[in-house]
Amino acid sequence: MDLFSQVPTAALGVLIILLAVLCAVAGANFVQRRVPAEQRKSRTTGLQQISAGLGAMFSVIVGFSAFLVLNKYHAAQLTVQSEAGDLEEIYRLSEPLPEHEQQLIQNSVVSYARVVVDEEWPLMRQGRWSPRADDLADELRRTIQDGYKTSTGAEQQFFGEELDVMDDLDEDREARLIDVRTGLPSILWVALVVLGISIIGLAYLIGMESDQLHLLTVGVLAMGISLVLFAILVLDRPFGTDFSVGPQPFELVLREIGG
Repeated sequence: MDLFSQVPTAALGVLIILLAVLCAVAGANFVQRRVPAEQRKSRTTGLQQISAGLGAMFSVIVGFSAFLVLNKYHAAQLTVQSEAGDLEEIYRLSEPLPEHEQQLIQNSVVSYARVVVDEEWPLMRQGRWSPRADDLADELRRTIQDGYKTSTGAEQQFFGEELDVMDDLDEDREARLIDVRTGLPSILWVALVVLGISIIGLAYLIGMESDQLHLLTVGVLAMGISLVLFAILVLDRPFGTDFSVGPQPFELVLREIGG
């Protein structure tokens, strides 16, 4: 079961971060009881050097991952806008056509946009998509192809332009569904999690005069790392959280064409 589709994203983020902080603080408290403060202080310099190296590696991977997911999120926004624009263009290009063909195409455009908004968008949050939307896209293409085959002259030229836009629509739809199905490579998640845990683990062994200050430092460190990882996770799901790309471009097209 996908937690993002069952729990509000903000609430899930708070729970994950709190759990990470509690686990980190509990671990640090356990180490404090097992390893004397003097012994930890004697190793602080070496541990800080190692921690700095791990922190640098972690920062590089976080930066690279953030770059990837931000680009993915922005590309998803552009894809949705382009797909909705393709639909409106197909609708407008059908206006000079004979009434029967015009209504077939325009009704298919409205039906597809409505199913994408009402049915497919909620499914995408669960990592799925609507077979009905697939069928409607295929039906729209067949309608245009049939019109192209049976028409001549200027009318055929309009159908030809619609087929070109239909190709763009199919490409945009496929790009949107790829974003639903794919995410950040697993190896990057492994590196992020392992390095994050290692940095927090080394912080357990650093000696401080005050145990309470040590616990506070570990807790803040755990909060920062978990917050960064959660932000990357959310951005890596451009259609799967409360902060996802919305269907507003499709809704705008429906309003403009009266669907």
